[in-house]
Amino acid sequence: MLFKKLSGVRVKHCKNTADLAPVRIAVPQTVYIPMAMHIGAPAVLSVKVGDSVKVGTLIGESGAGLSSPVYSSVSGTVKKIDEIIAIAGNHVATVVIDSDGEQTIDESISPYEVNTKEDFLAALKKSGIVGLGGAGFPTPIKLNADNSRVDTLVINGAECEPYITSDTRTMLDGADDVAYGISLICKFLEIDNVIIGIEKNKPQCISAMRKATEDMAGVRVMPLPSVYPQGGEKVLAYHTTGRVIPQGKLPLDVGIIVINCTTVAAIAKFIRTGMPLVEKCVTVDGSAVSEPKNLIVPIGTPVGELIKECGGFKEEPRKALYGGPMMGIALPDLTSPILKQTNAVIFMGEKEATPPPVTPCIKCGACIEACPFSLDPVAISKAYKAGEPATLERLKVDICMECGCCSYVCPAKRNIVQRNKMAKSMLRDYKIKQKATEEKKNG
Repeated sequence: MLFKKLSGVRVKHCKNTADLAPVRIAVPQTVYIPMAMHIGAPAVLSVKVGDSVKVGTLIGESGAGLSSPVYSSVSGTVKKIDEIIAIAGNHVATVVIDSDGEQTIDESISPYEVNTKEDFLAALKKSGIVGLGGAGFPTPIKLNADNSRVDTLVINGAECEPYITSDTRTMLDGADDVAYGISLICKFLEIDNVIIGIEKNKPQCISAMRKATEDMAGVRVMPLPSVYPQGGEKVLAYHTTGRVIPQGKLPLDVGIIVINCTTVAAIAKFIRTGMPLVEKCVTVDGSAVSEPKNLIVPIGTPVGELIKECGGFKEEPRKALYGGPMMGIALPDLTSPILKQTNAVIFMGEKEATPPPVTPCIKCGACIEACPFSLDPVAISKAYKAGEPATLERLKVDICMECGCCSYVCPAKRNIVQRNKMAKSMLRDYKIKQKATEEKKNG
């Protein structure tokens, strides 16, 4: 390609479970299924305490606008309607279900016949599928695009975070599902050009996807440099198509839909079977884990159950994360449930998780060089400390994807990502106040 590659960092891949096919865990005794496991409005409860449910029974209807329905992942009885603290820090209504261990399938489950785009989108609205790469954006809304605006479908098979291999296993064990999901999207959105982006450190995945799509016109597999954050939406779009997604815009604005490979496979499985999203392949790894594995897990399973399947801890974990070590979210305890968008749970031991001492910034510029979007974290930090949101806006802090490259390369080991997050929050508050002032002024 002739266009310039975006910056990034070389990270330790630690893909210890890449060759381990997923193992289905024993049905948990109790699951905790939140009504918000997606970007947008929470689902609206459709069950009450004492109700009997089966695998695939609707327990939360899609809320207004941006939302996604939620289904039971086990058969059993609704024990309680509770609240948990979500990863964003807010309280979320949660259905607690005691399993009967039978995993009886709901009678309503049956394959879908889709003949039109309307059929396809209507089916997907019932699927409960969201972005399974970690973002959690409701998939039917992403695919509800004007066909004339889209000419390229980009499949995200980069999986650039250390440790995580759940997408790798999708491409190895479910390549045909990925191919069928691609064919459905292309058929109903009338897309002729598909690029499957996979990092070069996954040669088996590249081979598997080439074989699965060899007879599909317009589909090509593109090996990409193993540089983090290759799987970032804007980074991947640029490195596969050369198109720049402008500030405040979406891939659709430049004629692209970017979608995770496991999400595509889930679409295929749903259309074939009618079973909504009720389970996930989750990588369990980290220096504190005795036997790292890929596990197939009912949504709502407490993470502690996954550790039992992995032989327990070989040392007391100092930190536990949803997702990888670069962008993962810290877990408060082992009762935290597996969510729709959970692709990994990482448990770090003392040596791996103990932060190094922080020293003063030496103005070396390594953070600027590593940033995929060439932001200036030093200037951002200065503007934040000075309380200057207008300067933060000029510095474009709001396009920071919080990938962690800046913190990773910082020789002073400063908490740059956290400062950027706070700066983005300051800018959001500033814009809200500006908008309110303008509306008041205009009457």
